[in-house]
Amino acid sequence: MNITQEKVDALNAVVKININPEDYQPRVEKAIKENAKKAKLPGFRAGMVPASHIKRMYGKSILVDEINNLLSDTLSKYIDEEKLEVLGQPLPKVDDSKEYNWDFNDNFEFNYELGLAPDFSIDFSSKDTLTEYVIKVDDETLASRIKNIRKSYGKMTNPDVSADDDVLYSELVQLSPDGSVFEDGISNTASIRLDQIKDEAIKASLIGVKKGDVLTFDIQKAFDNDAPKVAGLLKIEEDEAAGLKSNFQLTVKNVNRLEEGDLNQEFFDKLFGEGVVTTEAEFTAKITEELETMMVQDSERKLQDDIYKMSINKVQFNLPDEFLKRWLKVTNEKLTDEELEGGYNDFAQNLKWTLIENKVIRDNSIEIKYDEVFSVAKQRLDQQFRMYSPQPIPEDQLAQYTVQYLQNKENANKIFEEVKALKVFDFIKGVITLDKKDILFTEFSKLVTEK
Repeated sequence: MNITQEKVDALNAVVKININPEDYQPRVEKAIKENAKKAKLPGFRAGMVPASHIKRMYGKSILVDEINNLLSDTLSKYIDEEKLEVLGQPLPKVDDSKEYNWDFNDNFEFNYELGLAPDFSIDFSSKDTLTEYVIKVDDETLASRIKNIRKSYGKMTNPDVSADDDVLYSELVQLSPDGSVFEDGISNTASIRLDQIKDEAIKASLIGVKKGDVLTFDIQKAFDNDAPKVAGLLKIEEDEAAGLKSNFQLTVKNVNRLEEGDLNQEFFDKLFGEGVVTTEAEFTAKITEELETMMVQDSERKLQDDIYKMSINKVQFNLPDEFLKRWLKVTNEKLTDEELEGGYNDFAQNLKWTLIENKVIRDNSIEIKYDEVFSVAKQRLDQQFRMYSPQPIPEDQLAQYTVQYLQNKENANKIFEEVKALKVFDFIKGVITLDKKDILFTEFSKLVTEK
């Protein structure tokens, strides 16, 4: 067997593999004998089918399989031994001029295109500066959070007349252009939250209504053409919702209001556990602490995003773009040319960040340990559970859930990649200059939205 590599340029190469009969014949003969032992064919006892019979009937398909296995093993070993950092996967290079008899005596030649990772350097220093925001809890945000929590533990009432934050349980019936009910049109009963309506005029028209009132409702305008939202309310497909032009007749079946829970000991115990909080001041302090923790996470996400963008812009190198586009098309058969061109830039940006990550990890001998992966997985599960209940899950139970979660290979890889990214972010933060800046949460939210 002979393997050679031809460099097309710094980012592309072709590996040529020549295979002779003595390279593959032992593998093929072994595979034929193994198939003979397992074969169940009419006229032969199990395990007694002659190898010559198997070779005559299935020899060529076995030969093809073994050649493919040999190529895969050989190419992987060559890439490892030569320490080639390839992007994507090797692509077979079709040569229509070569024809083989597949008679167990051919000399084969196969060519594979490789996309190679670029050689680049990283020179982060204290001259690189980013802003690290210290987010402060403002009165508006605190009041809104307290209101939402009190409503979560409040009681449902049915007032006679609707107000700003009520929910209208309504019947929706599609109307024809002339305003009459569209026969066999779309109809459904749905709960419409007034605080989710985007159009202020429509929202105002639904404040002060009562059970039995009938109105004409422009559902697309009400929800700013949010197809998933409209589809959910009408129980139709998103594509149909996106093209929907009709108004609807809205009949109020009921007015629902969630009253805020009283700030008493029963409420405090339900929220934080028995006796943990006993006064309104302690309650406010707890909610403020919770918000501050969330805001630290918001600030960290913003800083990580800024580091990502700075790294992509600062560390300049090219990729084997044409090879990668071919590889994406081969591995995603349904990918159209338009989708490829539209999404390739994002793919390339993420690939560049992955290469930067790997270089930082490799050049600085950064290790990723299992206990770090376990810790992050545990945090993520804890955050998910707290979305449904503010009371924490017992540590031993949370640890058990984490073990089960990481037994799934996809979950484990996802958390591993997250830990790797966190380590790289921490490394870069330790090298560059961070300017701390105080900012109110409302202003920070505008900053993030604008960008």
